[in-house]
Amino acid sequence: MRGLLVQASTGIPIHFVLKSQLDDWLKTQSALTQSFVGALKSTNTKNFFIPHENGDELTAVVCLVDSLDSMWLAGELAKQLPKGVYQIQGSEEFVEQQALSFALGAYQFSAYKSMAKIESQLAIADGAMLARVERSAEAIYLVRDLVNTPAADMMPQHLAETMNELAERFSGEFSEYIGDELLEQNYPTIHMVGRASDNKPRLLDLTWGDEKHPKLTLVGKGVCFDSGGLDLKPASGMRNMKKDMGGAAHVIGLAQMVMAANLPVRLRVLVPAVENAVSRNAFRPGDVIKTRKGITVEIDNTDAEGRLVLCDALTEAQSESPDLLVDFATLTGACRVALGTELPGFFSTDTAVAAGLIEQGLNTQDPVWQLPLFDQYKDLFKSDVADIANCGSTPFGGAITAALYLKEFVEPEQTPWVHFDVMAWNVRSLPGRPAGGEGLGLRATFNYLANRYSK
Repeated sequence: MRGLLVQASTGIPIHFVLKSQLDDWLKTQSALTQSFVGALKSTNTKNFFIPHENGDELTAVVCLVDSLDSMWLAGELAKQLPKGVYQIQGSEEFVEQQALSFALGAYQFSAYKSMAKIESQLAIADGAMLARVERSAEAIYLVRDLVNTPAADMMPQHLAETMNELAERFSGEFSEYIGDELLEQNYPTIHMVGRASDNKPRLLDLTWGDEKHPKLTLVGKGVCFDSGGLDLKPASGMRNMKKDMGGAAHVIGLAQMVMAANLPVRLRVLVPAVENAVSRNAFRPGDVIKTRKGITVEIDNTDAEGRLVLCDALTEAQSESPDLLVDFATLTGACRVALGTELPGFFSTDTAVAAGLIEQGLNTQDPVWQLPLFDQYKDLFKSDVADIANCGSTPFGGAITAALYLKEFVEPEQTPWVHFDVMAWNVRSLPGRPAGGEGLGLRATFNYLANRYSK
C-alpha cells in the first residue's frame, strides 16, 4: 500500500451524499456539478466523477449512498478513481472509517500475477489519523498476503522468517525450536503432527516490550497446509488448505499492530508451525500422545490436528500466567456452519473480556460473536484409553467441543482466555474485502487491547 495514503490538507473532494437528500445537496453546489449530476441521476449511476471546466482533471467525486452508517462506502473507490489525490469529506470519525475502507479496497495480491497499478491516492490531513489508518491497513494486508501465499512458499520456515523480520523491525526477540528439538523441549504434539513433512515442524516464539508491563500472549495455529493426514481430506476440502495457517497470520498481524502502536505490554507470540502431511511416519488414528501438560490424548481423527498443535503452545503460554491469553485458529467447519464465513466466533472464560470484544466489534464495524463454553459437552470427547480424545464423538457442537478441548490446557482461574475460531478467507468479494485471505476480528481485538492497556 506504499504511496496510497499521503499526509496533505487538500485533494479532489469525495462527497458521500444520501440519495434521499441529493436534490437539496445539489442546490449548494456549483452550476457544473448541478448540471452534470442532474443529467445522469436518472441513469442509476452511483458515483459521479465531476470534470473540471478545463477537462483535464476532476473537480469532485459524488457518491450516492442509501446510508452513511457503513464504513465500507469507499471500499471500491481506489480501483475506480483515475489518477489523482483525493480527500474524503465529513466528520473526523467518518473520514477515518472511509479512509481505512479505501485502503483495504486497494489491496491486490500481485506476487504471482501482473495487475493494473492503482494510481489514486488519498489525502489525510491529520498525522495521527494517518498513522492509525496505516497501522490497521498494513496489518490486514500482511494477514491477507500470508494467507494468500501458496503453501509451497508459506511453510513453517517462511512463517519463521516473517516473525523474525517483525522482531528485528520492532526491536523484539525471536527464537524457535525446529524438528527433533521439539521433543527435547517437550512439545510432543507439535512434533507429532508435523513430523511426516519434509518441512520440519517448529515452535516460533516472538517477545517484545518492557518486562515490567502486563503480559499479553497471543497463540496462532500455523498449519501451513492440511492434507488431513491419514484421515485424508477429499480434493474439495483440501483445495484451500493453504489458509489453515490463518490463525498464525492473525496473531502476526495483531502483533504488528500492537508493536506499531507501542502498547504498554510485554508481548509474546507463539506459533506452532507445521504441515500436516502423509508419509510412512505420519501419526495414526488410535495413537495416544502425552502432551506437554501431561494430559494423554487419543487420536480419533488426524484431521483434527489444529487443536493438537495448539494445546502444547497454550500450555507454554499459560506457564507465564499472562494477564491475557488470546488464540486465533482456523479450527472448525462447525463454526462456519453456525455463523457463516464472514462472522468470526469466539469463546472466552471471562465475561468482561467478552463484553469488551463485542463492544469494540460494534464500534469498529468488525463484528465478532461469542459462542458458549458449554461444559456439559466435555463428555463427548472422552476416551477409553486416554484422558481425552482429540475430537468429539458427534459432529454436533463441533466448535464448542474443540474449544473445550483447548480449555483443558489453560488455567482460567489464573488467566482470562479468548479463543477465536475464524475462516480467514473471503469466499466472495465485498467493498473493501476482496475474495481470498482476510483478517477477521483483528480491529475489534486491537481496539479492545488498546483500551485495556491504555497508558
